Amino acid sequence: MRLVIALLLALSPLPLAAQQLLHAAPQAAELERAPVLLVDIRQPHEWVETGVLPNARLIPFDDPASFLRALAPHMQPGQPVALICRSGNRTSRAGQVLARHLPVPVITVDGGMLRLMAQGYTPARPTRAAGCMIC
Repeated sequence: MRLVIALLLALSPLPLAAQQLLHAAPQAAELERAPVLLVDIRQPHEWVETGVLPNARLIPFDDPASFLRALAPHMQPGQPVALICRSGNRTSRAGQVLARHLPVPVITVDGGMLRLMAQGYTPARPTRAAGCMIC
């Protein structure tokens, strides 16, 4: 059974608990509409190579402290954070760490950009406005 982020957030009768790690495999269109802060945690050269979701903030996950500092200005009260990477491995590891430090649920996108592209999604070009330092 697939967990759809937007449906999870819209239908949840109670607020999702902070320090909660969720895994989901939504379609690209669902990620573009979901009321989450979507963060692509790959490295800048990877954003350029494969493209990104147009609504994703581009913040490399090098270490938890620097990532949390870069993430803080983009967070909205109560808004869950969804993480995406190339295949889902990095987001799974990063999500475990970040869920302990964020006051909102952390959602990892299973399969990452590779899964979305295998499903026919054509990523957008990364931009400086979204956080790409080499674009």
